[in-house]
Amino acid sequence: MEDITHYTDAQVVKYVRTVDQEAYREVVSRYQEKLLRYAYYLTQQELESADIVQRSFINAFINLNSFNEKMKFSSWIYRIVHNEAINSLIKHKSETPIEDGMDFEGGESSEEIFSKKENLELVSSCLSRIPLIYAEPLSLFFLEEKSYEEISDILRIPASTVGTRISRAKVFMKKICQTKNK
Repeated sequence: MEDITHYTDAQVVKYVRTVDQEAYREVVSRYQEKLLRYAYYLTQQELESADIVQRSFINAFINLNSFNEKMKFSSWIYRIVHNEAINSLIKHKSETPIEDGMDFEGGESSEEIFSKKENLELVSSCLSRIPLIYAEPLSLFFLEEKSYEEISDILRIPASTVGTRISRAKVFMKKICQTKNK
């Protein structure tokens, strides 16, 4: 197999479609952690998030030939995870307390890691207390660093609605986090 690690997402998709389906592992490698984090923000369930991402990768692979190359691949695969997570939430309709299982890698000091973990726990806790309609665009924007246009593609709502929901989510977050810190 050719080294495709330096390829863009579009090039990887084309390579998988036309040359070697085994190269799909590059897609998994690039997106697994991000999609697990995103699914967890939506479901607050670690095992269910892993199942959602696994089903999403399978669905994406099966439907890879229908992927529209004019779209960003990342938006397309996030949308698949979004749909799987929403279906799971509807199916299970249960809430589970947040458990932080995130690892921080790099040359950060213990204080920086602890501070980041503490902030992530606070943000996750606050996100879990606001309606999903607002929590989802907020987590995509701040935690996944997606643009309004990408969020619009993922959630299939206008970019102006993304802005409105993020703005409202910030108000919710401020109120919830202030009462949590009192």
